[in-house]
Amino acid sequence: MTGTERGTLPVIDVVRYEPSLEIDCGLAARWLEAFLSDELIQRRGIRRAVVGLSGGVDSAVTAYLCARALGPENVTAVRMPYRTSSTASLSDAQLVIDALGCAARTIDISAAVDGYLHYEEDADARRRGNVMARTRMLVLFDQSQKLGALPIGTGNKTERLMGYFTWHADDSPPLNPLGDLFKTQVWALARYLGVPAAIVDKAPSADLEANQTDESDLGITYALADRILALLLLGYDDARIALRGYAPRDVALVRARVEGTHWKRHLPTTAMLSNTAINEFYLRPVDY
Repeated sequence: MTGTERGTLPVIDVVRYEPSLEIDCGLAARWLEAFLSDELIQRRGIRRAVVGLSGGVDSAVTAYLCARALGPENVTAVRMPYRTSSTASLSDAQLVIDALGCAARTIDISAAVDGYLHYEEDADARRRGNVMARTRMLVLFDQSQKLGALPIGTGNKTERLMGYFTWHADDSPPLNPLGDLFKTQVWALARYLGVPAAIVDKAPSADLEANQTDESDLGITYALADRILALLLLGYDDARIALRGYAPRDVALVRARVEGTHWKRHLPTTAMLSNTAINEFYLRPVDY
């Protein structure tokens, strides 16, 4: 980015310009801790948090941030394995529990999930995975009610933009500290916070079936998707993004996922019959 003379606006080289995905991890951590403290304690009068701990990096970073913001004694980590879940997910989650010294519960969801799926023998892998995800969220909300706590979301910006989450499950908690961080930024923050390397370095997986990975499901690596998403969010069309050396197929894949899952990033659409429809018309000043 250059300016021809003092006082002129900089000229962007649109062919070579790439938005940086680097973050100041120290500043981000302090801001997210303040966010959690303010939203929980100041706005809601709640001092405890419940985090579903999957053994993955997103939930680990969320647990670390909650422990820093509220104190580990006010954080409860809940592991919710299904009978086909990887044992490594449980042991990796235990690394976080041991490092933070927070309270923990392990609640096996197999009986609850199978109790429903017993009557749906034709359910494919996607339906089964959605049932598991929604069952886990039921557990988190109930444990939060029991403990006088609030469930904290763990979804990152990449997965939210790509629609890689179960609607009314992963996105249900009322607070989400990672929702504006790309996956690669979450990894950077994890290293800064001291999340165990075994968690940071392993291939991300929703752990819904054997040998499943996020990147194989998405058809693109997180590192590549994040760079394309950053340009897409700045308003660049597919052709201009491809000019920067990205394969048109990858650009089209990311674009299709973002546009095809836009509905998942909104509350249910309300049919308006008046001029006071909630969320369609009635908003707090801060919502604008």
